[in-house]
Amino acid sequence: MLAFLVFYSCSVKKYIPSEESLYTGGDIELETETKIKDRKEIEAELNNLLRPEPNSKFLGVRWGLLTYYKNQKEKPGFINKFLYKQIGEEPVYLSDVDVVKTEDLIQNRLENRGFFNNIVTSSVDQKNKTATTQYQVQVSTPYKLNALSIDMDSLPIYDSIQKSIDQTLLEADTRFDLALFKEERQRIDDYLKARGYYNFNDDFLIFEADTNQYDTKKFDLYLRMKQETPPKSKIPYKINSVEVYPNYSVTADETAQDTTIINGIQYIQHGNFFKPERLDPFVLLDSGQYYNPQTSKFTSNRLSKIGVYKYTTIRYDKVKSFEEGDSIGLLDAKIFLSPKNKHSLRAEVQANSKSNNYVGPALALTYTNRNFFKGGEIFSVSPRFGYEKQIAGGNNNAGLTSLQLGLKSDLIFPRILFPYKFDLGFQYEVPKTKISAGIEYLDREEFYTTTSILASFGYTWNANRYVFHELTPFGFNYSSLSNVSEEFQDILDGNQFLARSFEQRFIAGLSYGFVYNEISDVRKKNPIYFATNFEIAGNVLDLISGKPNEEGVKEIMGLEFAQFVRGDVDFRYQLHIDDKQMLVARLFGGIGIAYGNSESMPYAKQYFSGGPFSVRAFRIRSLGPGTYEPGDEDGGNTEDDNSQSYLDQTGDIRLEANLEYRFPLVPYVKGALFADAGNVWLRKINPDIPGGEFSSGFLKELGVGVGAGVRVDIQGFVIRMDLAAPIHKPSERRYNFDLSNPILNFAFGYPF
Repeated sequence: MLAFLVFYSCSVKKYIPSEESLYTGGDIELETETKIKDRKEIEAELNNLLRPEPNSKFLGVRWGLLTYYKNQKEKPGFINKFLYKQIGEEPVYLSDVDVVKTEDLIQNRLENRGFFNNIVTSSVDQKNKTATTQYQVQVSTPYKLNALSIDMDSLPIYDSIQKSIDQTLLEADTRFDLALFKEERQRIDDYLKARGYYNFNDDFLIFEADTNQYDTKKFDLYLRMKQETPPKSKIPYKINSVEVYPNYSVTADETAQDTTIINGIQYIQHGNFFKPERLDPFVLLDSGQYYNPQTSKFTSNRLSKIGVYKYTTIRYDKVKSFEEGDSIGLLDAKIFLSPKNKHSLRAEVQANSKSNNYVGPALALTYTNRNFFKGGEIFSVSPRFGYEKQIAGGNNNAGLTSLQLGLKSDLIFPRILFPYKFDLGFQYEVPKTKISAGIEYLDREEFYTTTSILASFGYTWNANRYVFHELTPFGFNYSSLSNVSEEFQDILDGNQFLARSFEQRFIAGLSYGFVYNEISDVRKKNPIYFATNFEIAGNVLDLISGKPNEEGVKEIMGLEFAQFVRGDVDFRYQLHIDDKQMLVARLFGGIGIAYGNSESMPYAKQYFSGGPFSVRAFRIRSLGPGTYEPGDEDGGNTEDDNSQSYLDQTGDIRLEANLEYRFPLVPYVKGALFADAGNVWLRKINPDIPGGEFSSGFLKELGVGVGAGVRVDIQGFVIRMDLAAPIHKPSERRYNFDLSNPILNFAFGYPF
């Protein structure tokens, strides 16, 4: 394969026709008389004018061009045909470059930015069958704004425009800039629309510049409305009536619908699909208020976020045609809501492979009922089944099985459930109340059985398109350990910290999560993602519990409860190299602190590292804590000593860093090169887990791995395969690229 690549990557120069030179790109050099504030932005804008773009290059080879030339052979062969179809590019020659036209484009773009009478020259450098272009630009001193004035009239719209000038983008000494003038017109249009001017648009405004009054490069700017502006666009509009169709369908029989009026709004529907009194708080439109596109946008967003509707459409109809002398217009607002399917069933099949050689399938089903109580409530129930078997892996536990059963249900109300009614003033979205309950059963053959009961009550809401909050004032988790084998009991007796983490069967507390996410916004060139979670448990139980028992531990109803605080942060940054390539970085840090009634964190609340969404060169939950490896407590790991292999390797502290380069391969398939580092640690020394505690030398204890991956991405549905190998193991003091033990990760979705 290597020989083939070397052969295939031979130079393209021998294929270039004798009368042509391969165009390899251009360069622009600016010389300015004064300092330009946004010079880099202008340079980038000018460089975008250089057309055509040269043939792409990767690792020093123009692969697309090479496949084109090889495909021109009389018998190109199957491989050349396939490669040409996937990545082929037609050659770009110097003869395709119009240097004079490019000079004119550069001059025009600089004039649009306020630089007039520039000197633009060009030159061409040809050698070895290739050519480049250079453009030398002597940029003149720009024109700057002295004063902004508005041509006034007696109509109210002119007063509104005048008031909007307090927020103008065109301050004194602003450089002449057509793009900025366009932004200012759009700003004024938004200002007027928010005050009822339904028929207005920014094309009705025009700027005129006057430089005749100044010897220096100054200008006055005049804003006026075009004479051809329609009279109906100069008056504001108010909402006359509001009609809401909660179960709209284009095939519905409108004559058979019922109408209910609440707070002046008409709810028109067949039967009682959605209770009008429950839908009314989501509608911000009201008769008598001025038209405001922001109010419409928020209303549409609030309704769509309920989760019951597939489409939300708001239509405005004029009550009557405009007549000369009208000072105000009237609009009828109609809101059409098209429901999703009330019932849905989803199945998810997984294949698991863990570091302890447990492999097996998992099946999860989710049934969802939308509009459960006819008030936008969403009820879902999810049964889960998982079976794992430990395969041969150099240990005496091969053949052991693990059975996991679970049932979880959620009931989401699109409103705040609280003993007292209050208005938090949320415009973007109405907060939701989420009630969850579930039960989980885990049977580790010949070791132990656990049964866990979970319940929570909390609130979720989006403050805006980027910010999400989740507050859970009540969270409950009860775990029962039974069917403990003698072997597992011996391990618990010999490891106090592990025993204590299993004894804390009762967890009750409060949690809060915050997310700031720009990644879904395509307008953000380099979006960020920031999430933080905080959890505190046991404080209320500590206040109401009695005196400690003989072992110094407090109990509630005979059950020991956990007391701890836990917090973590997750930061991600995407650097878009171009429309198809990006560099993604991620940092994660978390810590859990047990105190009061707890000597160690509950087992379910400890951190783990490794796996397809973590450090991919290590299997899930197989890193750490610290430099510890299973078997170290007996003086070193051996092939036969793997009695604790069924236990996940966890810790109180987790640190991780990831860096990934993503690039396209063929349509719907993307590639990635990545490096991961991370580990978990214990806060305190545990003699049963040597080397597991956190210390100042933690950087030397990071598990580090590198790898490559392939992702099939079809409209957001991603199937991912990553192959990674460790280059540093926490227990080793040197870096060693261990290609002999690669880890294949199979998962759905991107890792971060």
